[in-house]
Amino acid sequence: MGISYVEFEDEAGVLRRYRKHVNGRGLVATTAKVDPTAFVDPTAYVDPGAEVQRGAQIGPGGWVEGDAIVAERAVVGVNAHIGRRAVVGRNAVIGPYATVGSDARVQNGARVPRELTVADGEEFRASGDDLRRLGLAA
Repeated sequence: MGISYVEFEDEAGVLRRYRKHVNGRGLVATTAKVDPTAFVDPTAYVDPGAEVQRGAQIGPGGWVEGDAIVAERAVVGVNAHIGRRAVVGRNAVIGPYATVGSDARVQNGARVPRELTVADGEEFRASGDDLRRLGLAA
């Protein structure tokens, strides 16, 4: 089976090419880096320049914008949105319908609640409960 591509025109009128990811069949820009062990739901998108690392999951309707990073074993929930140049740390969980703004940072192990918006440029810290869940706090 050959590689099939889908093309979209972005807001600037530039034609962007996406391919279906091997694990989940979600659409990944040809210039994005998505580890083969990451899962990208068939209804999710990973935009140009973004990176999705080993074991990460992009859920149904999830959207990772350009130059964002979703680190190892992080989870992007249903219809969650990761803004341009944002970073989602290792083992972090972005809840359903949550938004991580452009240039925002979500710490390793943090859990962003359902429908919460992390503003552009802000840092969302892991709570003590989040760290205990990962065995990183007493």
